[in-house]
Amino acid sequence: MIRPILHYGAPALRQTARPVSAFTPDLSTLVTDMIETMHAAPGIGLAAPQVGEALRVVALDLSVGARPDDLLVLINPEWVSREGMQLEEESCLSLPGLTATVARPARVVVRGRDLKGETVEVSGDGLLARALQHEIDHLDGILFIDRLRGIQRQLLLRDWTRRQPRERS
Repeated sequence: MIRPILHYGAPALRQTARPVSAFTPDLSTLVTDMIETMHAAPGIGLAAPQVGEALRVVALDLSVGARPDDLLVLINPEWVSREGMQLEEESCLSLPGLTATVARPARVVVRGRDLKGETVEVSGDGLLARALQHEIDHLDGILFIDRLRGIQRQLLLRDWTRRQPRERS
């Protein structure tokens, strides 16, 4: 089932997600819904808080559904390491239409669990590293615009605010 994606301003996007404690059929349903929602958007990543679920769950698919083996689900992800630096453009399904260049580590290693509850470790660089960091930020109530400073952040938020009345009318 495709779920509505919460947009900037929704209080749920600013909450810290709680760890998943049980690997239940409800968790499987949430993950399936997240994947369908992410692909329909279309996007390359989605965190559970973006669909109103305050759980530490992320789904990533850099192929946007083109290569099923590229799908990655991480439950209770934790950082093992982050290093280097990359400056690339980011966008977010919770801030549709906005993009900005964000500084992030270039290489990451993340440990979490899969849907069976088994430990998995993911290493990535480039876009995968960026997507992992972006989605895990969501689990901590952080949006990509929070990584911006000064006038760049102010201009993006002003643009967002200006566009809202037109989109709702």
